[in-house]
Amino acid sequence: METQEKIQENTGEQAAVFGALADPTRLKLVKLLCRQHDPDALCVNALAGFLGVTQSAVSQHLRVLRAIGLVKGERRGYHIHYFVNRDVLEKCRSLTSAALSMEKPSEEQSCQEYCPERREEDVSPP
Repeated sequence: METQEKIQENTGEQAAVFGALADPTRLKLVKLLCRQHDPDALCVNALAGFLGVTQSAVSQHLRVLRAIGLVKGERRGYHIHYFVNRDVLEKCRSLTSAALSMEKPSEEQSCQEYCPERREEDVSPP
């Protein structure tokens, strides 16, 4: 796969994950929900209490996390209880890992093609 294609691969999805997790409160919310299991899902009121923020703030953060599919809600009586979508969590882990991988650059990624200073260094006699 060419370098340009490899860099472009999944970039939009990766940016969405990083954007959703960029807010400290949202990150705390995800960490809290990751510790819950489906029967122990939490409602907005409980989440607000654990995080020390308002219910409306929790609702706004949940909206962002639901938009990327990371959080799911289930109606239980009058309340909706939230939990992490484990399948999407694994996909998010994979996307972030791929974005942050440290692969050795190939020859086509060489700076020589784009950096005139490097080309002159390589051409100058020893």
